[in-house]
Amino acid sequence: MIKQGFISDPFLSPPSRPQLSLSRNPLSPSHSLSPPPSYAPDQSSPARTTRQSPTLFEMMSEEQTRESKQSIETRIKLNERVSRVLETAPFRDPGKWGGFGDVRLAISGSDGFRVSMDVHRKVLADRSRFFAEKLRPRSTAAEVEVSVEICDCDDVEVYVETVVLIYCDDLKRRLVGEEVSKVLGLLKVSAAIMFDAGIMACLEYLERFLGPKKKRKKADDIFLNLLTGVLQAKDDKARREMKGLISRLLREDTSSNHGSHINRLDVSKDTLYHLCHGCLSSLVLCLSEATCVTESRQDRGVLMSEIAREADNMQWIVDILIHKKMGDEFVKLWADQKELANLHSKIPTMYRHEISRITAQLCIAIGRGHILVPKDIRYSLLSTWLEALYDDFGWMRRASRSIDKKLVEDGLGQTILTLPLPQQQAILINWFNRFLNKGDDCPNIQKAFEVWWRRAFIRQYVSESQLQITVCDYPN
Repeated sequence: MIKQGFISDPFLSPPSRPQLSLSRNPLSPSHSLSPPPSYAPDQSSPARTTRQSPTLFEMMSEEQTRESKQSIETRIKLNERVSRVLETAPFRDPGKWGGFGDVRLAISGSDGFRVSMDVHRKVLADRSRFFAEKLRPRSTAAEVEVSVEICDCDDVEVYVETVVLIYCDDLKRRLVGEEVSKVLGLLKVSAAIMFDAGIMACLEYLERFLGPKKKRKKADDIFLNLLTGVLQAKDDKARREMKGLISRLLREDTSSNHGSHINRLDVSKDTLYHLCHGCLSSLVLCLSEATCVTESRQDRGVLMSEIAREADNMQWIVDILIHKKMGDEFVKLWADQKELANLHSKIPTMYRHEISRITAQLCIAIGRGHILVPKDIRYSLLSTWLEALYDDFGWMRRASRSIDKKLVEDGLGQTILTLPLPQQQAILINWFNRFLNKGDDCPNIQKAFEVWWRRAFIRQYVSESQLQITVCDYPN
């Protein structure tokens, strides 16, 4: 009989040297529960009046009863889980291992729960240095069946699963889908019994599962802090410089890896959209307040500059989203901003035109194929923001040197031409009438108008003419 006390030391502590004894018969469990202490009344104290509130002894008894019920329920559930593990345990197949097990292994916990199983000396000794040492023959006499009991385990279930793991050839596959807490427990037991393959498998699993996630979380926190700092910077010159720096670094990071995401931590989609929602909330708040501000209010200019600032922040984040090919969701988000578009129409153009640049950004990206969204979302985008873009285009063109008039016009035209023909017709005829009255203050999308014209009339006329000729030439 070999008796081994399981380690209750901190994580990955080396196993203590057990006291060994060999026997032909397995050791029977020796755990017993001590009864609660009895209390004798104090004879020297005077008699007390009867009270309805429970005595300390009664309260302790009730607590013990409650804990006992919980302990029984826990024991039943544990027994069911261990039974399921043992039902499919590989050591129960004698054909694969040259016969039934020649070692009776018993595992008992500090709570008295005990499990016994027949395992194979050669398998355990080959794969666990702890078992190789403990199961080594002690004499030249014929080998006898050995019983091993491992006592006071922290978690009997995990110990049983580790024994099962010893028999597995593909440890990585065995661990797939396991909870991190379970793998940590398996790692602890594997280290205690010096099961090297199990240690490596558990460490690799945890590195794959936890390592990237922890790095990803840390990187996300850093990116979020940096980007938020830029968006909230008080010095406009410094804010512009840092926007340019971070944009350049993010672009270089992508190009230097040739589009590969291996061994590279980039700003996450969740981080960027978190900032987008923050900018949108700020814009709605600023515009709501601005609609109630009178011309005579002294801080009106400050409030209007805040609108331009938040719009500029949004443009920066949208530019990053487009470059990272993450902008598809933002198109729908922007198209759904009916409240913001309504507030936008109530603000003087000189303060609001920066908001329309966001729409122009999206149209350019859609027209170039950098953002791919369904046609209903494209139409919703134009339905919500096209009138605002028309109204603000003149101010956009005059107030900002960075705006490329032709680029915006081409992007808008291409976006319109991706829609079904009836929607193209409605939008372009409306543009035609507006352009006649506004001139250069309205985007010039004549090329898109020409394409629609040919699609709507010339091709349709040719098709109808060919159909007529075919009918005429049909023999009687």
